[in-house]
Amino acid sequence: MSLGYVLKEGFAGLSRARLSAFTSIFSLFVAVLLLGVLTRFGYNAYEVSQLLRQQVEVEVFLENIDDQTTREIESRIQQQQIVASLSYISRDSASKIFQQDFGLGGEALADLNFLPASFRILVTDDSEISQIDAMVQDISSYRGVDEVRYNQALLQMLESRTEVLILTGSAIGLFVLFVAMILVFNTIRLTIYAKRDLIRAMKLVGATNSFIRRPFLVEGVIQGFIAGSLASVVILMLFDWIMPALVPQLGVLSWPFGRWYFLIGGVIILALIMGWWGSRWAARKFIRETKVYS
Repeated sequence: MSLGYVLKEGFAGLSRARLSAFTSIFSLFVAVLLLGVLTRFGYNAYEVSQLLRQQVEVEVFLENIDDQTTREIESRIQQQQIVASLSYISRDSASKIFQQDFGLGGEALADLNFLPASFRILVTDDSEISQIDAMVQDISSYRGVDEVRYNQALLQMLESRTEVLILTGSAIGLFVLFVAMILVFNTIRLTIYAKRDLIRAMKLVGATNSFIRRPFLVEGVIQGFIAGSLASVVILMLFDWIMPALVPQLGVLSWPFGRWYFLIGGVIILALIMGWWGSRWAARKFIRETKVYS
């Protein structure tokens, strides 16, 4: 089959069922547009979550112990798998930090040198609460450790909110994709129904189902390309001009992986795949069911 014939029939299919084709393209456009916007916001929410996670500190307060015991504790903490960085704060340094935080009102207390020495631990970005809890329990058992603290509430909130965001976004995205593919399916089905007599004639002269199916696949891909291109233009305008003008704070939102073309390319590719899959689904089903004789 020549490429020219396939392309010609693919474009002709759009004109035969214009209302259905417009509905399908518009549905694909809305679907990939919503997914693109959700991806942009979801990526930035993930970045904020990772930034806050990097600020989760585990503080290990020490008893009044000698330097050798302190070094032993430091060595054992560094062996923990989820430790990203470790810093030691002596009693003198703790007093200075206290004085800086509380100003002149803290000078009298700082001179008493009552604050204990401690270690501050920054955990790795992918650390889970269960892993941090296990590490805290382990460190608490070390000889010379008085108390271990960390902001458990912040970490629990981050994990729960991130999980809800992922589940909600995925559910919405899958639903939108399914609805859009159903509309592509119906558009191709109407086109096949309009050409049922021609399909029967082609089968009579020996045309195979795959031969007949190719123009419909091209039609679905064309629909996907149009929808993806329109959605990409809207996404660029939305995030680069419209939203920064209305809400300047949103102008700091970053593109996934730092470049706009990753998201735009993903939107167009997704639209092409959806158009192709919806048309393939319809073409395989209804061309096979189209009988040579009515």
